[in-house]
Amino acid sequence: MIWDELSSPFIDSLNRDIPVILPVAATEQHGPHLPLATDRMIGWHFAHSLHLKIPDQVLILPPLSVGCSSHHMDFPGTLSISHDTFAAYVEEIIESLVEHEFHNVIILNSHGGNQGISQVILERVGPEIDNLVVVTWWKLALDALMKITETGPGGVGHACEFETSLMMYIAPKLVNEKLIEAGQNQKTFRWAEGDMLRGSNANLYRSMYEMTPNGVFGDPTKASVRKGEQISNLVVQSLKFLVLELYQELD
Repeated sequence: MIWDELSSPFIDSLNRDIPVILPVAATEQHGPHLPLATDRMIGWHFAHSLHLKIPDQVLILPPLSVGCSSHHMDFPGTLSISHDTFAAYVEEIIESLVEHEFHNVIILNSHGGNQGISQVILERVGPEIDNLVVVTWWKLALDALMKITETGPGGVGHACEFETSLMMYIAPKLVNEKLIEAGQNQKTFRWAEGDMLRGSNANLYRSMYEMTPNGVFGDPTKASVRKGEQISNLVVQSLKFLVLELYQELD
């Protein structure tokens, strides 16, 4: 069910055990070939696809479309809010849910820059609610996604093989395939190298421009519609498992 498409009395009639998903994303550059809305559209696609599969067992909140993107501000079009603003906004939404007696909440993240502050939110608000879950989509089905990628270390990062494949599947008219080019990944310390699927041994701050001057980290030349569909199916299935287990509806 889509939260803001329902009436107040209908919300009041619902079983308060139902999991509630808050998609959090970003509005930022995604190289020359993808729209600024890429993270928001991908996160919403996963949430809405889950709604279509189990409409009576999940509630989808309106997405938070602008996130923590200060590291992308070298690129025009990027919008960003501070970590404090992001945390306050998300925490106050959760407080609203708690006041209405919902107690199974999932923050579904689709932007790397939101991960750190989302963990802080989890630790600050988690004790006040029965189940608060924070999950970033590419970590939700990590093992299965590793079997799909064809680009090797550094190939799945930003406006990359995976994000481009998903957008080809979700919104092909918004993908400018003529402008697809490999990322200009810049070398760094070996212990700080990593991507979405392969974490680094230690975190090192670099702006996106320092990481890749063309705004693409990875290799979108290996993207395809078929791969986008595969990624979508794997992530949505993993999200469904998580939601139903929270709702105690597993067979």
